Amino acid sequence: MRRWLPLLPALLITLGLFGGGLLLSFVQSLGYAPALGQTALNLDAYRTLLADHTFSSSLGLTALVATVSTALAAVFGMGLALLLHRAGGATPGHAARLRFLAGLTLPIPHLVAAILTLLLLSQSGLLSRLTLAAGLTHGPQDFPALLYDPRGVGIILELVWKETPFIALNVLAVLSGLDPRLQDVARSLGAGRWVRLTRVTLPLIRPALLSSGVLVFAFTLASFEVPALLGATSPTTLPVLAYRAFTDSDLTARATAMALSVVIALLGGLLVWAYVRAQAAGRLR
Repeated sequence: MRRWLPLLPALLITLGLFGGGLLLSFVQSLGYAPALGQTALNLDAYRTLLADHTFSSSLGLTALVATVSTALAAVFGMGLALLLHRAGGATPGHAARLRFLAGLTLPIPHLVAAILTLLLLSQSGLLSRLTLAAGLTHGPQDFPALLYDPRGVGIILELVWKETPFIALNVLAVLSGLDPRLQDVARSLGAGRWVRLTRVTLPLIRPALLSSGVLVFAFTLASFEVPALLGATSPTTLPVLAYRAFTDSDLTARATAMALSVVIALLGGLLVWAYVRAQAAGRLR
């Protein structure tokens, strides 16, 4: 019990704010709205979602964006961490500078990053103008429409760009703490570079890679600002769909917005629960 006492203030704040908000959202998703004269609890909002094609399309797009962006960020992040670890092995000062450069995008808010992506990758953006100046295209119409794509290409590109350094620095922290003699022993036993990577390095960095990936997936699942700025009008992701329902002039749609919020929280919670259970069972070690 004593070991939990230092964490008690943080737990109370977290449970009070997040748990209280989630509970209030769940109650409102059941149709409880005294201001509108609705006090009887029901599952109408959830039935409406299950019967709505827009919800299923948004759910599919949300899962696609979260899965693809997390997978690409994990692959690129691991590769970047390995490159930084090898390049920074000479001197501590050089390694610190490389880590600083790799983490430059971390303080940038996703809203700002989305605007930068819009200015760079839109059909009238900087990259389109550069291809026009180079004679590769003859106008904005020739540049590929990477943004507002129904498959979420622009959303994925922004999320991968932002989350790759986060995963890379987490994996790099583990790589920096590994005993270099492990590689020497494997090399002396005849293991090539690929074998050392897959049999020695990857098993050791896998916990950091998986934990970072779970955090990135949970974040991208609930991301609002990036899909709102770079995504198509239809289909859109679940957070944007929830915001539209919440700001609808018809106040009876508030229950649908809360039901969507509960679904998003449930999906993220199930992911974290599955990861914790798998880790406790030793399947991720």
